[in-house]
Amino acid sequence: MKLELVPLPVADVDRAKAFYVEKLGFHLDVDVTPAGGVRVVQVTPPGSGCSVGFGTGLEAYAGEPGSVRALHLVVEDVDVARTELVARGVDVGPVTDVGGGVRYAGFADPDGNTLELQEMAWRRSETF
Repeated sequence: MKLELVPLPVADVDRAKAFYVEKLGFHLDVDVTPAGGVRVVQVTPPGSGCSVGFGTGLEAYAGEPGSVRALHLVVEDVDVARTELVARGVDVGPVTDVGGGVRYAGFADPDGNTLELQEMAWRRSETF
């Protein structure tokens, strides 16, 4: 089994799309309206095998906007990733070292769904 899609509840699909694509730099995989009242948007972080999706008209998107917590975006260097996102206008919190070579920096999308940049010291270059 492989996890390939995490649905995110959002209040405004266009606003979410702009945030994930323009601010975070995710790749836009899909933006379709396959039927009346149904819209499906799927975006993927660079280098990831798992995407996030949001839209309208499907039960998968019916959750409370902002209710998803702590989606982890694993990065090789949290300082570099944080600096890049801040330069793009993302309000990323400070880097926190939780010990054992693990460091985090958190932020939220426009709806309040939260994400964490996570660095694990043992995942570098070839192992990243």
